[in-house]
Amino acid sequence: MGLFSFLSQEIAIDLGTANTIIIQNDKIVVDEPSIVAVNRSTGKPIAIGNKAQQMHGKTHEKIKTIRPLRDGVIADFNAAELMIRGMIKMINTKSRLFTPSLKMVICIPSGSTEVEVRAVRDSAEHAGAREVYMIHEPMAAAIGIGIDVEAPEGNMVVDIGGGTTEIAVISLGGIVCNRSIRIAGDDFTDDIQEYMRHQHNIKIGERTSEAIKFNVGSALPDIEEPPSDYMVRGPHQMTALPVEIPISYQEIAHCLDKSITKVETAILNVLEQTPPELYADIFKNGIYLAGGGALLRGLDKRLADKTNIPVYIAEDPLHAVARGTGIALVNVDKFQFLLR
Repeated sequence: MGLFSFLSQEIAIDLGTANTIIIQNDKIVVDEPSIVAVNRSTGKPIAIGNKAQQMHGKTHEKIKTIRPLRDGVIADFNAAELMIRGMIKMINTKSRLFTPSLKMVICIPSGSTEVEVRAVRDSAEHAGAREVYMIHEPMAAAIGIGIDVEAPEGNMVVDIGGGTTEIAVISLGGIVCNRSIRIAGDDFTDDIQEYMRHQHNIKIGERTSEAIKFNVGSALPDIEEPPSDYMVRGPHQMTALPVEIPISYQEIAHCLDKSITKVETAILNVLEQTPPELYADIFKNGIYLAGGGALLRGLDKRLADKTNIPVYIAEDPLHAVARGTGIALVNVDKFQFLLR
């Protein structure tokens, strides 16, 4: 950075369905839920990130909370712009004479269409970015995990986020074969809500469902260190009277089974398409899990049993994609071939 460094600002954004993480100077400066609360009559943002998350499901008619991203892509263009703008403001707390020109690297799902990529680019430019680069999520996750993506060797990365699960085989700085499926953390949350309605006749909101997933979520009905049951409170569907029910991890393993099976099938599909030499490398190196879904208890063991390949969880799975995006930002020239 030279004499005029204060006039420019470089940031890396992991624009996730569940959380948005911003990295500047190799440090995580913003890590907030991807949600914005808006005044219905004026359309102006009231709260962004954590504050908006606390309002979610508890608003009155004058306020609405919006999650601008669904399935890893922008579903509400205006809300996405408000959110990106607001989160950039969280970094620039000091008042400045000049608004710095922004250079951004943003990660996108590998299955994004041209229209979806355009939407991300436009949102970033409307939020004040001069230069916008894109990197695919599995590639960013691989860089963040510490894999040498340019090596002539096959590595498989499975990034289970909030909206999409990205599965990719990477070699020589490129994605050899990949799949992006729209089954991920949000679907697990929906499955839990549905299960509670059908099985226990209790209505729960998205936040309670998230809390169940976090406290007793499991991919296997038999794990080594089982968590204690989680108490769920809510209205009974028939009587509307309050009920309190303990939920065990076995129940959640049963209700998530269908969605996890779809993830397993997608991984096996990608392995089928993998050239034999790269398959041998993956068998030796293992499969790397990143994203919030990697924290689901027993998921690594379940995938390892299914594929007969060792499965490793990234050191900091929640931030692996963001860190990789940050490294790509610092080395834009080196990783130019990965960016678009």
